[in-house]
Amino acid sequence: MKKFLTAMFSIASTTCALAQEASSPLEISGSVDTYYKYDFAKKPNIGTYFASDHNSVSLGMLDIALKKKTGKASFVGELSFGPRGQYQSIPNGDGTDQNTFHIQNLYINYEFSDQFSMTAGYMGTFVGYEVISPVGNFNYSTSYLFGAGPFQNAGIKATYKFSDKVSLMAGLFNDWNLYKATRGVSSIGGQLTVSPVEGWTAYLNVLSGADPYGYGTIEDLTTSYQVTKAFKLGLNAANYDKSSSDEGYAGVAFYPQYALGDAVTLGLRGEYYQTKGADKTTYTGLTLTANVKSGGLTFIPEIRIDHNGDKPFLNKNGSAAPNAGQFSLAAVYAF
Repeated sequence: MKKFLTAMFSIASTTCALAQEASSPLEISGSVDTYYKYDFAKKPNIGTYFASDHNSVSLGMLDIALKKKTGKASFVGELSFGPRGQYQSIPNGDGTDQNTFHIQNLYINYEFSDQFSMTAGYMGTFVGYEVISPVGNFNYSTSYLFGAGPFQNAGIKATYKFSDKVSLMAGLFNDWNLYKATRGVSSIGGQLTVSPVEGWTAYLNVLSGADPYGYGTIEDLTTSYQVTKAFKLGLNAANYDKSSSDEGYAGVAFYPQYALGDAVTLGLRGEYYQTKGADKTTYTGLTLTANVKSGGLTFIPEIRIDHNGDKPFLNKNGSAAPNAGQFSLAAVYAF
């Protein structure tokens, strides 16, 4: 009997040890950001997302992400508090329900094999180059392409990795940006990832279905290439067409960056963005940004100039103007 109990205890101890080895520690990460912005027209003027306050030291957001993996299963939960994270929060689909927080990610993933995995929940969108979190962007202000959305997709997706250079994702999703679908599982999407050479990755994305204002289809190319140790080049090109009208948008943005050293990097964002339909208009923009790093802290001074011949901006006198400019200085701490 004693030998039997000893054997059982040994088996149980070994099983517990293996289970502990297969379970990773809970990972906690996130960021905090704040900014000062001055519009040259002395009033808020460029209507892209975030950093909208003029002549004010203002808040970005507190972002907290939790991640854990046990065996083949893992989860990610990410919440943001503050204007930057809350800006795109439209739980009711009409902007009337503004929370004090916003769920950025809340999903579960299961790896059936080294090649095949599935993910279900509420996820940051796979479309586009720029993201909500300032840690994921080089520029502090965001592009017109980013502002066109989507921001998140709730649904289920499957990813198959053919090799280290090619993988494919396909999924079914709710209405864009919503935790709970108002029109059911109404979108389909996919992403082909290709890494032809070291340092270069391209994402070919398609998303078709219900957006907050109707139905449409986005084709999107997002790519970046670390050409040398110092020089990196990024590109985002997208086209969106509404299903029931001639409305939509198309645009392209370039992101060249050059590292002057380990602590300082300079970058440009050059963007061309055009809306379609009866109110067709065209924006061009040039943003010069620096990232100055010290540990987890990044200072981001930025100068931005936008142009539109239809004069949607205002000058100092309050008159319609074709150009708008601004200076901003942001501080972003990542942990």
